[in-house]
This record gives sequence, structure tokens and C-alpha cells, in this order.
Amino acid sequence: MKMNALLVAFLLIPIGVSIADEAKSPPDGFEAIFNGKNLDGWYGRKTKNPKEWAEASKEELKAWDDDMRAHWSVADGAIVNDGHGVFLTTDREFGDMELMIEYKTVAGADSGIYLRGTPQVQIWDSTDKTKFNLGADKGSGGLWNNAAGAPGKDPLVKADKEFGEWNSFRIVQIGERTSVWLNGKHVVDNAPMANFWNRELPLIAKGAIQLQTHGGEIQWRNIFVREIGTDEANQWLRDHDTKAGQFTSLFNGKDLSNWTGAVENYEVVGNAIQCKQGKGGVLHTAEEYADFEVVLEFQLPPGGNNGLAIRYPGEKDTAYVGMCELQVLDNTAKKYSKLDERQYHGSAYGMIAAHRGYLRSPGEWNYQRVRVEGSTIQVELNGTEILNGDLSKVEDFMADRPHPGKDNKQGYFGFAGHSDPVRFRQVHIKRL
Repeated sequence: MKMNALLVAFLLIPIGVSIADEAKSPPDGFEAIFNGKNLDGWYGRKTKNPKEWAEASKEELKAWDDDMRAHWSVADGAIVNDGHGVFLTTDREFGDMELMIEYKTVAGADSGIYLRGTPQVQIWDSTDKTKFNLGADKGSGGLWNNAAGAPGKDPLVKADKEFGEWNSFRIVQIGERTSVWLNGKHVVDNAPMANFWNRELPLIAKGAIQLQTHGGEIQWRNIFVREIGTDEANQWLRDHDTKAGQFTSLFNGKDLSNWTGAVENYEVVGNAIQCKQGKGGVLHTAEEYADFEVVLEFQLPPGGNNGLAIRYPGEKDTAYVGMCELQVLDNTAKKYSKLDERQYHGSAYGMIAAHRGYLRSPGEWNYQRVRVEGSTIQVELNGTEILNGDLSKVEDFMADRPHPGKDNKQGYFGFAGHSDPVRFRQVHIKRL
């Protein structure tokens, strides 16, 4: 059996043993982003929306770097901060990744690790009873900024070592979903990290890693990163979504048994359901669903267009007579550059627009989770929520064309082909 590369990398490191105790070189598949000698590859940046960094003047950038050099240094193979100054920031941006990093600090310190320029995996002095924010009495490693609400996600267990001892983090982030291990203990499990800078938007797709300074000396060493590829990210997300069970496979990877509707316009190619070139129509399940959750992977050709039929009645255009059609679309295609916002990928067609910027390039497999409950629809693409809306509240329709099916209580699930060879695989559904 071929094991998941991410899991293998973790199992090579004994629980409770820091990386530095074992070796000074990165584990297989990882790269060091701190060379142990100087701060090459790191900048000083103010804690602010990363988009504003690009707008900063040369004078501002120089002032931040001068401030960084005044408070950050390297000694005995570790980065040392005196508790003051701007945050130490990578000159590279990271999306889906696994991060390993060690730190040690002193009593009274308050620090953290910003991911994609966003706060943060928290480091606390949990013995300080004056702290009432996330982590006090519960230890480090929680998410200070959690998408589910304020102030964040508490760590599952307290795993901090004594002051002056080295602690080791392992952090996996895929989309906005974030998992954290501290000293070998799982302290955050697949929790979404919010966009602190704009709560109306999802977490940005890529961004810098920042080491926070906040009033107490802290040291860092053995900083290793591994970027996570598409197949591994999809497997990670699917494993987490389906581990609770109750999901039923809708596609056996071989034929279209258990599917009905426009069967003649679809085929199985490479263990995936594919709409035939120049054909279309809705291929749908034999059973109807009311409230449900579905997970699947899809692959778009350049300019590809398809859709997910939600509570489809079995005839006519699911975008209008179904609860909705969730767009499956190559947003990057030039021919789609002037669409209504409610026509891009993940949108409830003609009713609610999805956030863009999270779709992979044509030819790559994307992972998508859709949850339909009552009149609400949630769409998560590659680990990031891009739509969460209540169709019962929609009053403004594209082209003023009504959607009489939006209040459907149940219907079929399927694929709404539009003549392009879009593929679907690993299709699993569960009733809610």
C-alpha cells in the first residue's frame, strides 16, 4: 500500500521529539526557509493587510526592514527577537503547505505564527491569568482568528513545554482549513482560518509566513516548509470530510449505472464521468435528495462549462426549475471575462455570486464540497468557502428572470452539461 506522503513525513518524526533533536537538515520533501546563519529570505513587515504591502513606498519598506534588523538577529543557529519591532516575514508566498518550526520563549511572552499574512497560530504564556483571550489557561497552538466566530479556535489540549525549552509545531494548511500539532499533540483539527483583514472575503489563496513579536523574547529555529500538491490536498480534504461516515458513492468509476437523464450525452473516461464534446443536458441521480452534502472532484478543460444540478425536478433547465445550478466554469477563459458576477464558478447561477481566486488551472483536479440545508447552500472549493447563501432571501435576479425552482424542497442531484468535456470523479453524497 502506498501511504500518503504527508503522513509518512510526519511519522518519521517521533512524537514529542523536536526536529532539532534529530537533525539540522529538512526532512524528505521539505526545504529550509531559514539558513541558520542570517536573515536572508526574510523581510520586516508591519502587521497589516498584505495587499497594502504592495502599495507601501520605498521609504516605508526601508523603515520596516531597518526596524527588523534592530530587533531581530541570529545567534547559535536560531532567530532571536527581543520582544519588539515589526514582524519577520518571508519573501515568498505559500498556499497549501506543511510547516515545521521550533520556538522557545519566556514568561509573559505573547507571540504567534501568521499564515498567508493573517493572524494566527497562537503562542501564549498560559500561566498568565491576566489574559482573557484565546489560549489563556489552555495553552498555545490555537487559532486566534477562526472563521467560525470570535475570538478563535481553542487548542484541544495543552501541550506547551516549560519556559526556556524548545517547542515544535507542525502546521498543515489546505485552503483555509488549518490543522496544528504542538510537541506531537494534535491541538487544532481542520479548523477554518478567517480573513482577519476583511471578514466578507475568504482567506487569501497565497501569502507570506510571519513570525510575530509581542512583548517578550522569543527564539525560532529549524523552519521547514513543504508545499502540498493537488492530489495530496484533495485526498487530505476528502479524508477529513468523509471520515465521519454516512457517505454513499454515486459513481463506481466504470459505468453510469445508477444515473439517469441525459445518459447518452455522457461517458466514462479515465475513471471519470465526462460530458461528451458538443453534447449536454442533465445527468442525474436515480434518487431524490432533500438536505444533503456532496463531495467530488472535477476537472475543467480550457474554457470548460458545466454545472451541479441541485434539487432538480428531472426536466427543463435546472438553473431555473431546479433549486439552482451551481456553476462549474473556467473563470480564466477570455470568453467569460465579461459575465455577470453570478455566472462564475461556484455561484448559484443568476442569484448569488461566489468568491473567485480559488479555482485551480484548467487540466488540474479541483475538490469541492457542497452542503444544501433548507434554503441555504454552502460551497467550499479546494478547502476554502466561496459561497454561503440563503436562496429564500434572493430578490435580485440576473436579467430579472425569475427562478421558480429556488424553493424546491427536494429533487435530483446531477451534472448540467454545456457541450464541453468537463470531468467528475470521487462523487460521494450523504443525506442530512
